[in-house]
Amino acid sequence: MPDRPAANEPPRVRIGAVSYLNSRPLIRFLPQYLPAASIEVDLPSRLADGLSDGRFDVALVPSIEYFRNPGYTIVSDACIASDGPVRSVKLYSRVPVERIRTLALDEGSRTSAALTRILLRERFSLEPAIEVLPIGAAVDDSAADAVMLVGDRGMFPPSGRFHTVWDLGDQWRQWTGLPFVFAMWIARPGLELDALAEAIAAARDEGVRQADRIAGEESPLVGIPEADCRSYFRDNLRFVLGPRERQGLERYCRLAAGYGLVPKGVRLAYADCRTC
Repeated sequence: MPDRPAANEPPRVRIGAVSYLNSRPLIRFLPQYLPAASIEVDLPSRLADGLSDGRFDVALVPSIEYFRNPGYTIVSDACIASDGPVRSVKLYSRVPVERIRTLALDEGSRTSAALTRILLRERFSLEPAIEVLPIGAAVDDSAADAVMLVGDRGMFPPSGRFHTVWDLGDQWRQWTGLPFVFAMWIARPGLELDALAEAIAAARDEGVRQADRIAGEESPLVGIPEADCRSYFRDNLRFVLGPRERQGLERYCRLAAGYGLVPKGVRLAYADCRTC
């Protein structure tokens, strides 16, 4: 069991964490490094709302929420990213991509929703009509030309026939040559961040070291074979916000601002980013 921080342990904080499988290496050991913190798991979009309304002090939120709230701070170099196929963020199109006129976006993630719209606009000059695919709704519940799914349900191919299936992490990597950062630890103003950042990064490091154990624990809960969980953690996800991840994040921010999805001129503020 990892050692807990002692004298420099941060005060009690309210933490919101993503409920998806991809967050498990980041949050599995948080209670050991932050024993006084309260930790709540929820969907990424709801975590962003909780951070905004003061329910959380720190949350693992979609990266686009940081761009929309310049007063927030990126707490740590722990993140959820991919540098190629991510497996859990997919676009399923019933028609050739260039003929997409209607698009249903998974309610679970605003970052992936914006990414889908950016890729369609930049690569195909498409601006389809948008509808929301509610949490719990199936692809068959939407008649849209294409449907974007995220998280654990994005890893299960839906029923039906599709002309094109995009892995959005892979599409971004092919187009930009950069990783894509899906979620980051973000804090509201006014917190003491140094020890908190250290604890979050240490919990991440322990989670990555014990990823195989976590895969074994989570496999029966999410209904994904253990070998696939191990491969997902090892081959598809990146958990360190390094220099290339930061470049990808800045590229995404500029594109989102160009389409009016976030304010222009946002500057990324890092409280502690050891590898940036």
